[in-house]
Formats: sequence, C-alpha cells, structure tokens
Amino acid sequence: MFGIPGKQAVTMTPAAAMQISKLMGKEGHKGLRIGVKKGGCAGMEYTMDYVDEVTPNDEVVEQDGARILIAPMAQMFLFGTEIDYEVGLLESGFKFNNPNVSEACGCGESIKFDESLFQK
Repeated sequence: MFGIPGKQAVTMTPAAAMQISKLMGKEGHKGLRIGVKKGGCAGMEYTMDYVDEVTPNDEVVEQDGARILIAPMAQMFLFGTEIDYEVGLLESGFKFNNPNVSEACGCGESIKFDESLFQK
C-alpha cells in the first residue's frame, strides 16, 4: 500500500526469520501480523498476532520461510523497519529497529512516531 516498488516494507534479520518460522510451524499459522496501536507511556506500541487467514489488504513480507503480514493501518508507521530477535540472559524477544520512531520509553515497549508521518 505505502511501499516502494521492488523494496520490502519491512526486513527481518536471520534470527527473526528463524523465530517467526518456528512460531508459524508450531501450530500451523500462516504468519505473524504486526501492527501498532495507541498505548504505553510514549503514545503507541507494537502489536503481534498469529494469522490464520491473510486478508487482501495485508502487506505480505516473506523471507527464509517466515511470513510477516502488516496490518493496513500500520503500513506507513512500519515502512523501513528491521525486525530482529535477540536472546539475552534475562529476556528474549523481537526488537523493532524503526526509522520512523522519534522517541521511545525506557522500557522499549512504547514508541512515538515522527510527526511528519501525519502531515501531507
């Protein structure tokens, strides 16, 4: 929807692609839908949900057996984002390296987007 021809909306590191592929295969899901919603101390937060049905308006990104679907209303916020999966001593999880984020809270769960995304 908001993409540039020949360029994927989001990219995945090999670690993220491997983890998403594992999650898809575990229960036979067709992919992982990512989006954004209002919430958190900075104003917005990422969402991730299993997908059992692809809708025509989803932006689909496939890499190394992993499938990401971007919710239509989130596409402009996520364009250019790299999704990574990090494993640490205390926690493991997906990390979003998003060039559209202007601020993030200390916990990393909540984000604020560059105001230019909302202007025409």
